[in-house]
Formats: sequence, C-alpha cells, structure tokens
Amino acid sequence: MMHDYVIADLRIRSEVDLVAIGLRGFRPFEVESSASDAECTLRINRAISREALGAEETLATSYLAEADAEGCFIRCSKGYIYSVARNEEILFHIDTSTGVVETNITLNSNIDIAILRFGLWVMFGVVLSANNAIAIHSSAVVADGRCALFLGESGTGKSTHTRLWVENIDSARLLNDDSPIIRIIDGEVRVYGSPWSGKTPCYKNESHPIAGLCRLEQAPYNKIHRLPTILAIGAILPSCPPVFAHDVTLQDMICDTVGRLLRTTRAYRLECLPNEDAARLSHKTIFANE
Repeated sequence: MMHDYVIADLRIRSEVDLVAIGLRGFRPFEVESSASDAECTLRINRAISREALGAEETLATSYLAEADAEGCFIRCSKGYIYSVARNEEILFHIDTSTGVVETNITLNSNIDIAILRFGLWVMFGVVLSANNAIAIHSSAVVADGRCALFLGESGTGKSTHTRLWVENIDSARLLNDDSPIIRIIDGEVRVYGSPWSGKTPCYKNESHPIAGLCRLEQAPYNKIHRLPTILAIGAILPSCPPVFAHDVTLQDMICDTVGRLLRTTRAYRLECLPNEDAARLSHKTIFANE
C-alpha cells in the first residue's frame, strides 16, 4: 500500500506510512492515494549501491545539529546524494529524471527520526527547485488571509517577531516557524505550510498569497525600509537551502524563482527591538505597500 502526501500542491508518494514511523508533521498533508502521478516517490529501507549511481562530486558538507551528525551533499551521475555519517553512513539518493528518492535508513525501534526528517527535506528541496518553489528558512505569519515571511540568521529573533504579531495583530497566526515553502504558479506567489517547522510544531496544510518578505536585524531601535532588487536578492538567497548554492543547476533554478518572486513582491529590512512596536511597524509597512 502506498501513502500519499501533498505539500505545496506537489504529491509525494511513499511506500511506508511516514506518520506511523514518527514523522508526525506529515499528518496534515496526508491525502487519499490516487492514480495521479507523483512528483516525488519515496522508497525507504533500500540498499543503495553508490557504484551504481555513477561518478560523484562532493558539493558541500555541513553539521546537522539536531542529529549530532555530519552531512554531505553530493552530485552523482543519476541525481544527488545526501549522506549522513554518525555511527554508520545513511544515504539518501534522488534520481532527478524520475523523482524517485531512496534511502537506506533502517526502519526499526531505533530509527533516527531527526536524520530521516532532514534527509527528506533536502531531497524534497531538489523537487521544489524544479517546480518554481523554494523552502525558505524563515518564520511565516498570516493575517487577513495574506502571509509575511521573516528571514534572518538563527538567533536574530524571527520566532519572537512572529509571536509578537500573533499577540498584538488582529487575526495574525503562525503558518510555519522554520521552513515554509514559496511557490509560483501561473505568476501567482503563494506561501505554503510544510511538515518541517523546526523546534515549533506548526504543521499547517494551507497556503496564502504573499504580502512581503522582511529580513530582521537586532537593533536598539525600530526602523524598516524597502530593499532595492539587488539587495533583496542578497537578503533572500542566504535563507534558501545552503547546500544547493554549490550546484550550478539547482542554484540557477532557485535564482530564477527568486527573480520571479521579486517581480511582484516587495522585500524589506527591519532593524528592531523584540517588542510590540516592531511588530506593528512591520505589519503596517508590509500590508500597506503590498
């Protein structure tokens, strides 16, 4: 039996029940299986032969703090590999010609959910890139049916700022606190919830038109200004999946999507304190000028 999930209007088909094995964030995205084609098919607990995947080129390495493990993003002849090394190597592979993702993670009582969750995020990010979509490292808040995204390095106060919106702006509520998805379909930019939301469990299967994006900086005052296009690109790209920046094909697709985004969406920089006035200032500016 196959299990289907629809995320950002893209269908993932899995040969195992992702919720049952511990990925509870996928529950709101469950749909009935259908004969429709899936953009991504997951095959879990498969022995992956690296030799059969062809020549490899290591693109980037990083530390996966949630799982206390080292990750390595690799391009191979048949797509991409994400390798996680801790006690033993765990491989995720996506065949970009078919959208099939395979992983050799073992399904048992000791399954490492953190590694599985992150590996699937990386692999689904490849699928998103080919569909005018990006998982943006940000905190997304909805008010009056429109969505604002707040970007910034970890620790700059994204979650605090969106919490201040929820506490002080009528109708404001959190959509996702780590990895909402921006997707452009027929020229319309929408923000989608996702099964990946960092330390805040906020998994909402809904989407809203975008009102604007805002990069945060801590400051002893509150000040906001609109960014010109070149600076807006520089504000957004660091919040896109960082390992993809090392691959020309993926980065070209991401840059194309960012370019399309900025044709219709304004980006801002907010220097702020963690207070109500900052939330009201960003809300008034972003929603008044959309």
